[in-house]
Amino acid sequence: MHVWRAHLDQEPPLVRALRDTLTPDERQRASRFKFEKDRVHFIVARGALRDILSRYLGTPPDGISFSHGEFGKPALAGAAADSQLRFNASHSHGVALYAVNRGRDVGLDLELMREDFAGLEIAERFFSPREVQALRALPRDLQTAAFFNCWTRKEAYIKARGEGLSHPLHGFTVSLAPGEPAEFLLIDDDSAEASRWSLIELSPAAGFAAALAVNGPKPPLTFWQWSKPQD
Repeated sequence: MHVWRAHLDQEPPLVRALRDTLTPDERQRASRFKFEKDRVHFIVARGALRDILSRYLGTPPDGISFSHGEFGKPALAGAAADSQLRFNASHSHGVALYAVNRGRDVGLDLELMREDFAGLEIAERFFSPREVQALRALPRDLQTAAFFNCWTRKEAYIKARGEGLSHPLHGFTVSLAPGEPAEFLLIDDDSAEASRWSLIELSPAAGFAAALAVNGPKPPLTFWQWSKPQD
């Protein structure tokens, strides 16, 4: 499993070069952003994804096409669909993560840890009763980190399954206490289903929480830093 990190604040020449690799539809999506910063972040995030995948496929970035599952999960389309290359991506506040492997379903989530968002009201709406109880039991100074541990692990899992929010977040339980291993996953008390998935905590940058979910046993990880398109 390869995990790539990219910084989305880039200089105009690189942004223009990445924009040239996007499809007309992607460029149109970029143009809909009201603020220039958000537009740049979208272009860099999408362009970096194309560049990263091109390194595995031996295909020019602008020659890659995507399909999307019923709930929006992206996958490779066309000739590249036979490569068994699986990927997922997430970005937040100028940082992006990409996970790439062959043959295993994967989901990834990245979030900036915002104390103003990490409240018990939100937890009670989206977390399982067991998770809410665990969150309440923690000292206040650990609750923000615990909240985002829980959030990213749950999001990574439903992204890996390709079900989006059609799979209710409160319907399964993950670990969340800082320092507690991420691997524990309990889905509707179904230990057989839980055993099919591995959860991995990632630390992409100060102030961010991230998690990766993968079908099967925990794989060895290799980390890469993306900076510019491959020559």
